[in-house]
Amino acid sequence: MRTVDLIQRKRDGEELATEEISFLVNGFTSGEIPEYQIAAWLMSVFHSSMSDREVSALTDSMVASGQKLDLSDVPGVKVDKHSTGGVGDKTSLIAAPIAAAAGVVVPMISGRALGFTGGTLDKLEAIPGFRTELSIDEFKAQLAKLGLAFIGQTAEIAPADGKLYALRDATATVESIPLIASSIMSKKIAVGLDALVLDVKVGAGAFMKKQVEARRLAQMMVGIGRRLDKRVQALITDMNQPLGYAVGNALEVMEVSQTLQNAGPVDLTRLSLELAARMIFLGKVTKTLEEAREVAQAKLLDGSGYRKLKEVIAAQGGNPQVLDRFELLPNATGAREIVTARGGYVSAIDAELIGRASAMIGAGRDRKEDSIDPAVGVILETKVGQKIDAGAILCRIYYTDEANVEEAAEMVEDAFRIAQNTPDERELILEVVS
Repeated sequence: MRTVDLIQRKRDGEELATEEISFLVNGFTSGEIPEYQIAAWLMSVFHSSMSDREVSALTDSMVASGQKLDLSDVPGVKVDKHSTGGVGDKTSLIAAPIAAAAGVVVPMISGRALGFTGGTLDKLEAIPGFRTELSIDEFKAQLAKLGLAFIGQTAEIAPADGKLYALRDATATVESIPLIASSIMSKKIAVGLDALVLDVKVGAGAFMKKQVEARRLAQMMVGIGRRLDKRVQALITDMNQPLGYAVGNALEVMEVSQTLQNAGPVDLTRLSLELAARMIFLGKVTKTLEEAREVAQAKLLDGSGYRKLKEVIAAQGGNPQVLDRFELLPNATGAREIVTARGGYVSAIDAELIGRASAMIGAGRDRKEDSIDPAVGVILETKVGQKIDAGAILCRIYYTDEANVEEAAEMVEDAFRIAQNTPDERELILEVVS
């Protein structure tokens, strides 16, 4: 078969056969098919989409491109949690320890920040000494001992996905729903999971701006899991305003510590508990979801989730005392207050603008090779629906380099909308797809 023919057929909206998709993935991974042809195929997929069968075939081919991790010798049901990316989204560092404390085995394969959305690995690496590059043997040993380990995608796990993602990033095809679904699910299936809880973000601070798009993505990923006999549930959650108050890596670790001590923001606590409960339920620790919610709440209140994260930090080379003594984390050298000129009700906080401003001062990256300043970021002082007076502080920007602070401050100020009437309350969890 010829690559150009497959590009043309997908461009014209035709469905490709399983062996044709496998031919493209294998050829690209081996270097036999050049990048420019795969780039053209990706753009064809972006415009013509893919059927569910094609997405499953693409996922299977990417899993088969590398090593499939066998966790069968690690006792227990293996359940991971994945977010499609948001601003201030640090739920993995809360839900995973709570679920692990309840007896779930959590092989957490995490990613890094790209653009305005944060990455779990970057948050963890804000902790001095924390190692995210574990060998497979270290990863399995820690799972067997503690029930939780955090690791990045290795070169052996779904290497085709790594190559395709880099090309998607360079060809403006990242937002393609079939490509997102296959990318996420190929990594999860390759690490031998039994079940998966998905947090599909929608709104200003998410890749999916419309709920119908988020629903389609959730349905596609749940469908892939079902066809492969994996238990998968997806929550569609609001990402119009940042989750919690902290945006930025060390700042978010501080908020994680507060939340695991039951002193965190209401929205962050609520979502983290629901995600943990679904992990506990899918992990067969309880017979019902309601029982799982009770267990998650108990593990938060008795501090066992907090202690579990400390154990994991110590096991992966970090200093667990950072959760008690925030001065041990990287700290910014400068701060800027953003105040409001008029009073009223906060009607909106554009999460994307907050995320972009944080990235601009060093909390995120535009390219994978960019470095991150773990100390910097934004802490909100108010949330949507709150009544404020003129001159009130909306948020604080924390920085170590003044180069982009002025531009970031303007962007942050533009993110806030003040109205004279109380805004309608928006649900945090919009839908469940299972």
